[in-house]
Amino acid sequence: MPDRRLVLSSLCLPVVLSLSSPAWSQAAAYPDRAPRLVVGFPPGTGPDVVARTVGQRLGELLKQSVVIDNRAGAGGQIAAQAVAKSAADGYTLLLGEVGSIAIAPAAYGKLPYQPARELAPIAELVRSDFVLVVPPASPARDLKGLLDSARAAPAGVNFATFGAGTPGHFGAVVLAEQAGFKVEPVHYRATGDALTALIAGDVQAAFVSTALAVPQIKAGKLRALATTAGTRAPQLPEVPTFAEAGWPRIDFTAWFMLFAPADAPPAVLDTLSRQAVAAMQTPELRQKLQDAGFTLVGGGRAEAEKRVRSETERWAAIVKATGFKGD
Repeated sequence: MPDRRLVLSSLCLPVVLSLSSPAWSQAAAYPDRAPRLVVGFPPGTGPDVVARTVGQRLGELLKQSVVIDNRAGAGGQIAAQAVAKSAADGYTLLLGEVGSIAIAPAAYGKLPYQPARELAPIAELVRSDFVLVVPPASPARDLKGLLDSARAAPAGVNFATFGAGTPGHFGAVVLAEQAGFKVEPVHYRATGDALTALIAGDVQAAFVSTALAVPQIKAGKLRALATTAGTRAPQLPEVPTFAEAGWPRIDFTAWFMLFAPADAPPAVLDTLSRQAVAAMQTPELRQKLQDAGFTLVGGGRAEAEKRVRSETERWAAIVKATGFKGD
């Protein structure tokens, strides 16, 4: 008759091996050092504000400091690529946004990373609508005035963008197609350069995220004509929406989510998602981000994954309709 102790020992052996596997041990100990949050935009910009505000609270909940790593350029693609190709251990995270995640796959045939396969959505943090703005010296006092002058201009209108293939770029193209005028996108490598050119009147208009535009509008450096929101922005109650002005199809939004490499342990992704959602419930954090011009979301993994899928499909159709080819 077999030794009962040996039978029990053999039955327990798979469990012991499972609990001692590297993936399980890593997830159980996570985090045992400071995670790094990569941001595709410079310090002081809206995305950087989101990263630092959420990162601070997330670090408190994880009991590890979250280090912010600004890797600006290519409309956020440099940062997205860096995280997509990093170790899948949950210690390199991305503040991903609509341009580098949902638009770039359709706009660039040779994109050096594949968001759908290489990046896992963890939590949707905030959204920010866009404002159509002009320089303070512009003769356009409202949207109708800009569109009338644009239609009458043989050479068209120069729109500043924060890079080819970004929401502001396609927003300008779609508006021009619908309103019947010629547009010439002027792509800038840096957000600051685009704003400087716009304020100086070197370009005639731009779509700028609400979070980035509000301080400039309040300071009198830019004039707001319309917003892409479904309702008027709380920070700009006097500015009509495109829908109110008769252009309901101009309705796009910037969003910012937390991502990790797709092969990170599920338990690590769950931990990050749970703590990110908890961080977004902090009253002080919510107030700071609202004051900065953002709409709070705080959705978990399932909501974030659904949002990325739907937005990727939507922007693919828009990119196809414009005929844009980034490479």
